[in-house]
Amino acid sequence: MNLVRKNVVAIAIAALVLLVGAPWLYINVIKDDAPSRLTLDTQAPASVDTIVSSDTTSVVAPDDIAGVWTIGADSVVGYRVKEILIGQSSEGVGRTSAVTGKLEIADNAVTTAEFSIDMATLKSDSDKRDAQFSGRIMDTATFPVATFTLTTPIALPQNANSGEKFSTTAIGSLMLRGSTVVVTIPIEAQLTNGKIAVQGTISIVFADYGIPNPSIGPVKTQDHGDLELLLIFGR
Repeated sequence: MNLVRKNVVAIAIAALVLLVGAPWLYINVIKDDAPSRLTLDTQAPASVDTIVSSDTTSVVAPDDIAGVWTIGADSVVGYRVKEILIGQSSEGVGRTSAVTGKLEIADNAVTTAEFSIDMATLKSDSDKRDAQFSGRIMDTATFPVATFTLTTPIALPQNANSGEKFSTTAIGSLMLRGSTVVVTIPIEAQLTNGKIAVQGTISIVFADYGIPNPSIGPVKTQDHGDLELLLIFGR
């Protein structure tokens, strides 16, 4: 009887070790680290080249920044969501360069700006996560595009075309999954080498946009995630 009891205990302990140890092994040993957050100083993921050179002697600021600037193919937009798998923390990150849009500058202010994201093109390191994102979570077949439209002009600093970074905010309407919310996005910008680079991050509360919580099975998430963007404008 004691032998049977010992065997049951041993099996229970082994099952517990497997239950906790397998997720730890996957997240900390097998799974690749999530991509770093987008900044103006670091190289963006995939094929996107370094946005701003660290060699300030090569910086060429445009003399006249007024006019229309268009988003280039080297722009990146994506999401970042914290995931918990049986007590083990990780991050789910999906990104795309399928971003279009433009901004207009007049009288040293951004007077209009807008961008659109092809939501079906967002990809992470997991096909299963991508299938959940495109299907149950964001329903990209019904809501294929997300958009942001600036509603308040952005006054630029007097030295905006000096090549120095500056911080400001973009206030506008953000539409995700068919729902529109007025948001304020903290951004950092820099005008160098004939391009305007804009980086920003905003926390998205899923319920505000009617987005189902991404949690599924043993994978649990918070009720919010981050929208990250690195937009490169040229003309």
